[in-house]
Amino acid sequence: MRNVRHGRCRPAPAGAGHLMAGVLLVLLFCGCGKPPTLVQKYLLEYPSPAVAASARIDEGIKVEVFSVAQTYNSTAMVYRPTPYKSDAYAYHRWRVNPGNLVSDYLVRDLRNSGLFKAVFSTGQAGANRFLIEGGVEEFQEIDEVGGWQAALAVNITLLDLNHQEITKRVVFQKNYRAAEPLTEQTPQGLAQGMSLAMQKLSAQIITDIYQAVKKAGK
Repeated sequence: MRNVRHGRCRPAPAGAGHLMAGVLLVLLFCGCGKPPTLVQKYLLEYPSPAVAASARIDEGIKVEVFSVAQTYNSTAMVYRPTPYKSDAYAYHRWRVNPGNLVSDYLVRDLRNSGLFKAVFSTGQAGANRFLIEGGVEEFQEIDEVGGWQAALAVNITLLDLNHQEITKRVVFQKNYRAAEPLTEQTPQGLAQGMSLAMQKLSAQIITDIYQAVKKAGK
C-alpha cells in the first residue's frame, strides 16, 4: 500500500471547555499516542557514465539550474497509477526539486568526463563560452499492466555566448527521454529506476554537447 493515513484523535467531550489547557496538550500529540511519521528522502545514485576517449576541448561550460514542469515542480515522488491520474507517495520525497537533481548530476558527469576545460554550476564564477539551459518535462513513475517504469524527460539548449545576436547563440536544442523498468513498485524502486534513466540520458547529453562544442570551435 502506498498511502498511509494519519490516525485521528476523538473530539473532546462536551462541557470540557474549562480544560482548554489539557485539550491543547492533546492536540499537540494528535496521533493518539503514536510517534510522528518520519518522511524518507531520496537522491539519485549511479556512477558517471563512461564516454569514449576524446581530446579535451579547451573551453569552459556552465550549467544553469533546470526549470521544471509544474506537475513535477516539488519534492513529491509522483506516480501515475492509471492514464489521466496523478498521485504521490506518502511520507516519501525527493531530497531536492527535480530541476536541481538533474542539473546537479549533469554537472558532476560533465566534470568527470574530462572532456572540457572547466564545468561550472549556477552561482559559480568562471570563464565559460558555452551555456547549458534545460528543463525537466517528466519525472515520475508510470504504472502499467505490463510493469512499472521510471520516466525522465528533459530538454537541453546549448548556447554559444561568443555570438552577440541572441538568434545566433543557439547551437542546438534537443529533447531527451528515458523510461527504465522498476524492480519493485516502491519509492526505493523508483529512485533506482530514475537513477538508471538519468545515467542513460546523461551519457547521450554529454556526447551531443561535446560534438556540438567541438564543431562550433572550428
